[in-house]
Amino acid sequence: MEHFIVSARKYRPQTFQDVVGQQAITNTLENAIERSHLAQALLFCGPRGVGKTTCARILAKKINQDGTENPDEDFAFNIFELDAASNNSVDDIRSLIEQVRIPPQVGKYKVYIIDEVHMLSQAAFNAFLKTLEEPPKHAIFILATTEKHKIIPTILSRCQIFDFKRIGVKDAKEYLKYIAESQGVEADDDALHIIAQKADGAMRDALSIFDRVVSFSGKQLTRQAVTENLNVLDYETYFTATDLMLENNIPQLLVDFNNTLSKGFDGHHFVAGIASHFRDLLVCKNPATIALLEVGDQTKQKYLEQSQKTSQQFLMKGIELANDCDLKYKTSRNQRLLVELCLMQLASINYDGEKKNSKRFIIPATFFLVNGKKIDPIAKTPETTPVANNSNPETETTATEQPVKTTAQKVQTPPPAKPKIDISMMRNKVSGLSLSSIKAKQEHLKKQQNKVVDQKDLPSDPFTETRMLEVWNAYVEKIDKKGEKIMSSLLSTDVPKLKDDTVISIELPNETMRIEIERAQYPLLEFVRRELNNYDVTLEINVNELTVKKYAFTTRDKYEKLKEINPLVERLRREFDLEI
Repeated sequence: MEHFIVSARKYRPQTFQDVVGQQAITNTLENAIERSHLAQALLFCGPRGVGKTTCARILAKKINQDGTENPDEDFAFNIFELDAASNNSVDDIRSLIEQVRIPPQVGKYKVYIIDEVHMLSQAAFNAFLKTLEEPPKHAIFILATTEKHKIIPTILSRCQIFDFKRIGVKDAKEYLKYIAESQGVEADDDALHIIAQKADGAMRDALSIFDRVVSFSGKQLTRQAVTENLNVLDYETYFTATDLMLENNIPQLLVDFNNTLSKGFDGHHFVAGIASHFRDLLVCKNPATIALLEVGDQTKQKYLEQSQKTSQQFLMKGIELANDCDLKYKTSRNQRLLVELCLMQLASINYDGEKKNSKRFIIPATFFLVNGKKIDPIAKTPETTPVANNSNPETETTATEQPVKTTAQKVQTPPPAKPKIDISMMRNKVSGLSLSSIKAKQEHLKKQQNKVVDQKDLPSDPFTETRMLEVWNAYVEKIDKKGEKIMSSLLSTDVPKLKDDTVISIELPNETMRIEIERAQYPLLEFVRRELNNYDVTLEINVNELTVKKYAFTTRDKYEKLKEINPLVERLRREFDLEI
């Protein structure tokens, strides 16, 4: 097996022109070298993997070049690198100061690169101050750190500070494309874009991810291979979810979310991706903001197409709901339910409820037509409108034959004759809210409940208590299946008993339960009588006060019971001034 060199080392930039995404800093350093305006202490700070150490090495090599040396000369004897993470004591800095005094044997400058300088101890910083402020003419110090705020102000004031920025997704993708071509790897544009996004602005991380994915997929780098290897959610997941939300397809949306969880993703990552996806769709709504969309060309076209289907109101509401779910996720006890509720709310943004009848009237207009003529809905007779006060029937036309007058025409016609209302039909009709209607309704219900069958040939077969219990339980099971859980529970409170051959007796613990069963006793008796084939069966409901006490004790009841058992409880309460 041949020795493999990782891309981060193999393709490390050798000149300032090769550095990715730091043009402002590299141009400044090049101009400073050309004009001999380079400070003797430089501080390179910024995130990891953005080129701090690389630029320091290029600078150390470039300031010693005079054009006469070998192009491959790296001036290794003039460059000293110190890792402050492991050499952070005062003795290490004193040893460095001793070396600074010795001039270089080759070239003009000795360059000291101190990486992770923020790891130096307070004593080491103080020992380094004097040398950093007034170093020999042949010495240049380049300090690199990812945490500038940990460096003491006296060190910062002696350095020329260069702030390195995160490498943009576009720049990282272009550099990855160049490396893929150098290695003979066919890479999709979207695949490289996902790698650049996953690196989060660090070029070294992007190259490490690139090596990993190439090892997984070989010379053919596709978007599917990248998403599978990096375990990231593909754009298609969010495109499909958004389409389901627009269609109000909640069941399929929840099924897809379950599939996402089964692949190892957590709900927090999913809902945060939904918010980012809606943000990208919102960006596509305006041509002026499309440049803010950092995706590949193929994916950008999909975003543009889906943004046409969504309204700005839907996207704004969706971002609000997803962001609210994102904030509540860590504190939620049931995180999956929280995300599922959020998805259901997102799918209901454009849902107006049940489909309304598009017809203007519930009763069609043809209902009031007889032989093609309009009739009065009460009198059920054809409606006629006299045109003039004339008894001649030839001068009268029906309402359907009369021409329609516009509001602009001033035609003086007598008011139409009012239809005759049959008072006999309305005499017995009263308002639904009147006292008489309420009284009539109560009397009707009373008659229905207390009506006695006059027929004498109704069966009254004898039955046993066991048979009665079978019928009773069958009725309880029947109403339980229908969803009447409360009533089935009430009827199961006590085991009914048979008295006097036809009287079913049940004992309840409180008055409220008795009232509820009395209201629903008529369907029960009808069922029991029919199944037992005995229409003399009646129901007797009793309330046992002792049972009430057994079912629910108040705080005072419990205390009184304790006093009965042990009278010293009352003395204890008085001594300690306790409240019940």
